[in-house]
Amino acid sequence: MMEGSEIVTVAQMRAIESAAIGSGVTSGLNLMTRAGRAVAGQIRLRWPSPGRAVVLCGPGANGGDGFVVARALAQAGWRVDVLGAAPRPGSDAAAARAQWPGPVLPLTRAALCALPDADVYVDAIFGTGLTRPPEGEVAALLRHLGGEGGDAAFYRPRLVAVDAPSGLCLDSGVILGSGRAAPPWHALRVAMTVTFDSPKPGHLLEHGPLTCGQLVVADIGLEPFRVQGGRGLRPALMTALWPRFDLADRRRPQGPGGEGPWLRKQQSEGGHKYAHGAALIVAGGAVSGGAARLAARAALRVGAGLVTLAPPAAAMAEHALPPDALMRRTVDDADALAKLASDRRGMALCIGPGCGVTRAAALLEAVRAAARPAVLDADALTALAKAPGALPPDCVLTPHGGEFARLFPDLADQLSTDAPSRPKPAILREAARRIGAVIVFKGPDTVIADPQGQVAIHSDPQIPWLATAGSGDVLAGIITGLLARGLPAFDAACLGVRLHGAVARRHGPGLIADDLIDGLAPVIAEWGG
Repeated sequence: MMEGSEIVTVAQMRAIESAAIGSGVTSGLNLMTRAGRAVAGQIRLRWPSPGRAVVLCGPGANGGDGFVVARALAQAGWRVDVLGAAPRPGSDAAAARAQWPGPVLPLTRAALCALPDADVYVDAIFGTGLTRPPEGEVAALLRHLGGEGGDAAFYRPRLVAVDAPSGLCLDSGVILGSGRAAPPWHALRVAMTVTFDSPKPGHLLEHGPLTCGQLVVADIGLEPFRVQGGRGLRPALMTALWPRFDLADRRRPQGPGGEGPWLRKQQSEGGHKYAHGAALIVAGGAVSGGAARLAARAALRVGAGLVTLAPPAAAMAEHALPPDALMRRTVDDADALAKLASDRRGMALCIGPGCGVTRAAALLEAVRAAARPAVLDADALTALAKAPGALPPDCVLTPHGGEFARLFPDLADQLSTDAPSRPKPAILREAARRIGAVIVFKGPDTVIADPQGQVAIHSDPQIPWLATAGSGDVLAGIITGLLARGLPAFDAACLGVRLHGAVARRHGPGLIADDLIDGLAPVIAEWGG
């Protein structure tokens, strides 16, 4: 549903809404009405038979949406109770409350507990405007909804959030008042979150995926104003990555109509293996070549025309079996690597998986000098942290948290479990700009950033089995294979992450790294590659 969706920050969303209202085409109350009706419509789709609903309305615009939800459900035959705080007089929320024909109970835990059990609870207390943790009576009410006193199993399956579960920061994805560690026990975990126009970073980062449940993005007519409202506020595009991509579009168009020189050359060569590019995977010493073989097999499976493993001579025998389509070439030192990388045909390099830090450090300068598209992973990242310097064009770094900390200790401090000072996308943008390469920061919410400021987020906490030995080596190989096929670094990184996640979702629990490689072909076929 949200494949390739543009992500907007809270400030950008406000600017878009202001542009729409300022145009005179719509009003704040009209947008609120559309939003509330969209939420009610999603509730009715999920629970078609009218039942009992309790709608919890805060004092701001989110609460105004809630009053519209209540009215729409009541008109559809639902029995609706509303708990609400007093909105500011004269506001759109006050107008929405005035249109609600029923009583409004106090927004308190006691008032909620006095009501009969409901089929659905709607959290419209706090949305995008919240900047500090809820306090007082509202905080007690949210703790109750979050499962205080053993009520978690009773309430959570029937909670629907308007824009966000109350307390979630939609820029950082962190529950306000907590750090980046696991969300607090009382954080709301809702069945469904309905947001408007575009996903926000916080839906996909940190605690967001764990608390938002099914994320639905409802169209409320703001698309014509998105560019106008965001101009000047959106320094670079953020996108949400979802598991669909057309692998047939192998390279960005290079001329009018997309008939670039590369495409014409491929057509004239009839799909020869060299038209699909070559990949060179640097392998490590004896008994440490498994990671490089995983990367090489993944590069071959994703479509690189020719993939070569490059171990030292002492480890070559280890790579002789099993028989496969991989080539083997000895690389003992930087001169040997430079010679292999000097091939006139297109080539992408991968260094790091199972390489060893000492070997990676000895070969790093040759990788830089080759000026080929490259993926630096694992041991190569540690070597790079010890010897920083310019990187080749179209270079991709794939760190996990520890490797990122070695490369960027000051930025890693900002990603600590303490209260976040900056959202993760902003930190990754700065890291990519500093180092001059695309960074794939791996985790449950993988964030990809390039030096020009583009950011993409792939978020799926429902595939914990992807955290298995060798999965990072496979990802490095996938991205290398896509670079070999001619994709620019940011595109290769984004598509690689999408494929990696899609195969894991398709396989399910019990996944091992080899399953990721074997599962690439059916996913690529399904996507039309």
